[in-house]
Amino acid sequence: MATLKHIASKNSDYTAIEAYLVYQHDAFTGNQLLDEHGRPKLRESYLLDTLECGDFSFATACLLANRKYGKNTQHGDIKSHQYIISFDPRDAADNGLTMERAQALGLNFCKENFPGHPAIVCTHPDGHNHSGNIHVHIVIGSIRMREVERKPYMQKPRDWLEGMKHSSTAQTMRHLRVEVMELCEGAGLYQIDLLNGSKERVSEAEYWARRRSQLKLDRENAALTVAGQQPRQKKFETVKDTLRRQISSVLYRATSFEDFSDRLMQQYGIAVKESRGQLSYLPSGRTKFIRAKKLGDKFDKAAVLATLQANAERKPKTQFKQDTIGKLIHIQSRMTEGKGIGYKRWLTKHNLKVMAQTVKLLQEKGLTDEDALNQRIAELETKYHDALAVVKDLEGRMKTNKELRYHVAAYTSTKKIAQQSKAAKRPVAFEEQHRAELTAYRAAAAYLKANNITKLPSPKKLEAEYAQLASEKAKFYKQYKEAKEELLKLKTAKQNVASYFREEEPAQQER
Repeated sequence: MATLKHIASKNSDYTAIEAYLVYQHDAFTGNQLLDEHGRPKLRESYLLDTLECGDFSFATACLLANRKYGKNTQHGDIKSHQYIISFDPRDAADNGLTMERAQALGLNFCKENFPGHPAIVCTHPDGHNHSGNIHVHIVIGSIRMREVERKPYMQKPRDWLEGMKHSSTAQTMRHLRVEVMELCEGAGLYQIDLLNGSKERVSEAEYWARRRSQLKLDRENAALTVAGQQPRQKKFETVKDTLRRQISSVLYRATSFEDFSDRLMQQYGIAVKESRGQLSYLPSGRTKFIRAKKLGDKFDKAAVLATLQANAERKPKTQFKQDTIGKLIHIQSRMTEGKGIGYKRWLTKHNLKVMAQTVKLLQEKGLTDEDALNQRIAELETKYHDALAVVKDLEGRMKTNKELRYHVAAYTSTKKIAQQSKAAKRPVAFEEQHRAELTAYRAAAAYLKANNITKLPSPKKLEAEYAQLASEKAKFYKQYKEAKEELLKLKTAKQNVASYFREEEPAQQER
């Protein structure tokens, strides 16, 4: 599950990034941590190499490039770019990922994608969140110091000519994300789809604001606990966190855009507007709208309209009012809490109503005999657990069927392109042009091979099998639900009878 993050820096002090990679820093302030002698503390473990720097350090190589080509002279110029490849914490234990192996992958990634740029490649064993994820920092000077061979993904002269500056465009990031996905696939590491965005997008600034505020809140809560007070809030929410939660709570109940906007305004005072095909939200108390892309892909126009349409098409579930019975309340235990005589009268009436419901239920079921009641409860428990086991089994088979249908469809739709790649006159260019399709084909082929599927099943047969499984699940789920409801009623009735006679005995003795 490797991820890729990009950071552009306008800092003209090129030694600062190397110091960050080598020495320990405070995660919140960014300041170097010092030892008892006032000297910077080295990181406990790291691997660092430089590329395209010649006999010079990274900082010197970048400064020489700036002077040679007369660039990066203004304060607002981007001086360097940093790309961070963060691997899944499980890769170390499950797939044998070590720092040395990650460093080698990072060096090769840098050579392939940033040729001609002075670069630092540094691997750390863990991140600031201490999740155990090995990650690689790739820092490049913004100016290319030599002309390189043009590759298929390079679209403009600045991508290969000497003296040109690197530009991290949307097309560049898409290419690099595909490269990371293929890197993980080739190395046998965990991976995710990096091309389809994030449902809830958290920026670097929001992430650190959340962490700093959470740390402050934890300290305040600790002080309240010591003072014997109960903390009111345990998890800190940013303005965007709160906005995401409020929009989500409305989005899954609304059935039209008008309904969606009206509910947001009535319940939370949030205004929503559409501009140039994009949605923006204005929380109560703010004067500037927050664009949907700052919150995540699930809040943009296409995703919102799709959810609203699905809500409108979903058939309302028929709700049956179930005859329920309440539970007896132990009067004496409640009276010891200092309740008044009026509360005791209310409890007495409540218990009389509950017992009337209990007796009526047992008479209707013909279970006024204790042995018959216990036998019926045992039968229902058996029926409940058997039906639940069947439902779980059917759900697992439905999930497997769904995964197989997905991979069969992907394999079928991309197989022709995979065959064309073998006969392509320019394999590298063809690979780059159809990178997404070929990646989907290889993933589907790997799934079929892992499951020993040599002959593709018919999609229609798979759909029919899924429909049959869904029908069986509905039947057994109905049995499970009915058994559960009746079981809960009878257990409550049995408990009420036992509680009633336990409370009646001391009352009779007192009289």
